[in-house]
Amino acid sequence: MQKTVRARVIRVGKSRAIRIPDASLDQLRPGEVVELAVRRDAILVRRQRSAREGWAAAFQAAAARGRDRLLDENHGMQWDANEWQW
Repeated sequence: MQKTVRARVIRVGKSRAIRIPDASLDQLRPGEVVELAVRRDAILVRRQRSAREGWAAAFQAAAARGRDRLLDENHGMQWDANEWQW
């Protein structure tokens, strides 16, 4: 973890910007898009997460707790048993 550094807030058009040192970005490896979140007195900058990031671990944890079952029962119909073909 890099030590804390100071950065100046500058004007860029009608917005403001902060220059982030390369060393900090090299640790994050953010790509072209980042996520920003305000946490109390801090701005959190993190790499963009994929839409399904962490799902595999969540499913495994649910299975370990026995929470990986269907919420509704399968009420098979006669048509399912006799006429449905794959």
